[in-house]
Amino acid sequence: QVQLVESGGGLVQPGGSLRLSCAASGNIYRIIILMSWYRQAPGKEREWIASITSTGSTHYTDSVKGRLTITRDKAKNTVYLQMNSLKPEDTDVYFCHAVNRGEEYWGQGTQVTVSS
Repeated sequence: QVQLVESGGGLVQPGGSLRLSCAASGNIYRIIILMSWYRQAPGKEREWIASITSTGSTHYTDSVKGRLTITRDKAKNTVYLQMNSLKPEDTDVYFCHAVNRGEEYWGQGTQVTVSS
């Protein structure tokens, strides 16, 4: 089993920034192939935001390109999401996702609220 723990969420004003972190621990086989961030609003489906592979390749959904940046520290098994120029519509619960040894894992989520 792999455990994912997110942190860094909170309340921020429009135009502000936050950095989310997700630390993986437990029975990690070699290296985590893919780490991603998703978000979900109440009553809506979970939406993929960004991913980063073990080789550092990154991919983003169009709505966040230029504002959100995903990075990872392989030595620490940690993935980050730097969020800039935040908008009220970015208000959601943000979830970390990882794929290891063919298994998928989710964190518990961290709330991000963008409001004045």
